[in-house]
Amino acid sequence: MNDAPPKPPRLVSCPTCGKPVPWTPESRWRPFCSERCKLIDLGAWADERYRLSSDEKTPPESGNESQ
Repeated sequence: MNDAPPKPPRLVSCPTCGKPVPWTPESRWRPFCSERCKLIDLGAWADERYRLSSDEKTPPESGNESQ
């Protein structure tokens, strides 16, 4: 028989404000602590404050591609 108490949920830090967030299905906005923090992060991506690095060189955006 296993009478061990259930493990407490894993805590992660909210990427926006750093508040601890339990990693459970009940945590609606995980990994964020709230809808507000989720929207702040989404806005940062939309404003291109976050960027993914790439080793590829981007082609010129001129539209007059010479071949």
